[in-house]
Amino acid sequence: MSLAAVAPAPLIDPFQRAISYLRVSVTDRCDFRCVYCMSEHMQFLPKRELLTLEELDRLCSSFITLGVKKLRLTGGEPLVRRDLMTLIRSLGRHLESGALEELTLTTNGSQLETHARDLFAAGVRRINVSIDTLDPDKFREITRRGDLAQVIRGVDAALAAGLKIKINTVALRGVNEDEIPSIAEWSHARGMDLSLIETMPLGDIDGDRTDQYLPLSLVKARLAQRWTLNESAYRTGGPARYVSVAETGGRIGFITPMTHNFCESCNRVRVTCTGTLYMCLGQDDAADLRAPLRASEDDGKLVEAIREAIRRKPKGHDFIIDRRNAKPAVARHMSTTGG
Repeated sequence: MSLAAVAPAPLIDPFQRAISYLRVSVTDRCDFRCVYCMSEHMQFLPKRELLTLEELDRLCSSFITLGVKKLRLTGGEPLVRRDLMTLIRSLGRHLESGALEELTLTTNGSQLETHARDLFAAGVRRINVSIDTLDPDKFREITRRGDLAQVIRGVDAALAAGLKIKINTVALRGVNEDEIPSIAEWSHARGMDLSLIETMPLGDIDGDRTDQYLPLSLVKARLAQRWTLNESAYRTGGPARYVSVAETGGRIGFITPMTHNFCESCNRVRVTCTGTLYMCLGQDDAADLRAPLRASEDDGKLVEAIREAIRRKPKGHDFIIDRRNAKPAVARHMSTTGG
């Protein structure tokens, strides 16, 4: 009997979208407190509520068995999770078998100088690094505690190790909007793509998110006055839509959950560090995977819980900036859900 004959049925949602991309938060903790992501005085989860590294391995492996081809580890900041490299090295077996096409992570870069070589050795080939400004003082202001020089050293170490990097920048009105061209030039000069992201109404933060919101349609129009932007068919499996910049030779991606949502082609789900599966970033419906995971050493209950949840995946999110009340569309913080 062929492997195809015994392979489990893939995960197909009610809108006939195949779920092939899983984002897993390995911790809600972070060594930064970015103003658009967290409250300054976050209450983090008790460690006993988090899935163990072994449980995270089982969970990810079950999704891979069901057809997930791309796995992204997120946080919080994933590299502050103790012994995370043990999990990454273990998941690398799915790359070797061909069951998994890509294992990657999103990081703030603070720990990259230490881990870059080990990530490459474990099979990671591409990572996203979040940098919202190249001004050291502004960087500390946005992150509330980050050291830009440390992050740049991490980026340099990752490039030296052979990792491809995409820089993620959240576009913030009145904060970094004038810097976006220089961030693009800096990224492209080092062979790195840049993705710009609209701030999303997730979680109560210290401040008015409506003041931060900058539509990327406006940013793109400004860039088009400066450079020659050519639409690109390049995709990484995520929601970014890319243009190539003739003058710099690099690419800029636009992630636009507010001005133009990308739900029609959504192939992604997210699992939190406590084992809660969110079928949509912008909806509250969720499924508990921790209970079936811990109910048996056999993965049958876990797989059925995953399938049942995917049958409830909505068509799209309901993100909207509430300008009257300045309330988030979803109460949980981005760091809780996973980047």
